[in-house]
Amino acid sequence: MSRLVRLPVGVRRQVFAPRAAAALGSCLGAGLVLAGCAPAPGGETLTVLAAASLREPFAALETTFESAHPGVDVKLSFGGSSDLADQIEAGAPADVVATADEPTMARLTDAGLVASPAVFATNVLTIVVPTGNPARVESLADLGRRDVDVVLCAPEVPCGRAAAAVTDAADVTPHTVSEEPSVTDVLAKVSLGEADAGLVYATDAATEPEDVETVPTPEAADVVNRYPVATLSDPPAPDLADEWVALLTGTEGRSALSEAGFGTP
Repeated sequence: MSRLVRLPVGVRRQVFAPRAAAALGSCLGAGLVLAGCAPAPGGETLTVLAAASLREPFAALETTFESAHPGVDVKLSFGGSSDLADQIEAGAPADVVATADEPTMARLTDAGLVASPAVFATNVLTIVVPTGNPARVESLADLGRRDVDVVLCAPEVPCGRAAAAVTDAADVTPHTVSEEPSVTDVLAKVSLGEADAGLVYATDAATEPEDVETVPTPEAADVVNRYPVATLSDPPAPDLADEWVALLTGTEGRSALSEAGFGTP
């Protein structure tokens, strides 16, 4: 099974180096040497770029896929959807991309970089606070209090756009102290007590039950993120790419997504 590695944006882009560099047996980025960057000897590699919130179900599907395809190494790279789109536009040799909203995928579709996107999951936001809720946040309106430090996703990221839609509809201006590149970064800041509250996907909130608590956020029910997946227009491993999409959108994929708290279309 491949190892999941979360790297800064600049490093991730260097990881997706041209194949010629991979042939040299090295994978260098920001002074780091990453183990396992080359395909398994005699095997194939399937590279999947996915929104950060998909880490849990995609890790489960990685095991399923590799078990059904001996010799195939699935490499997962997670990040903010806009960052993933940047990587693809820069020529990253990926096979499949899954984003946390349709506008980001439309950007790739309009550029002719992906083929036939299909929505495979849905998600909604919820308020998270550190365990014990020290700031006594009880509703979305409390995010506008000056004594509540709020961290949100950056506006160019799907979870940031969703947060803006939820708060704008409720006429709430959050006391935002930080904007992060991905939903997992927002969750990390809240879980570490570096912020009093944040808006993250409900699925991400469920992954940190000991470090964060959720606050009912009924307003979020009207802002549903739809997650599309697509193969790249010229993927290095087209057959494997199609099979990954089939797995994700099939019975096993829906089961993994449901277990992680995602809705399915």
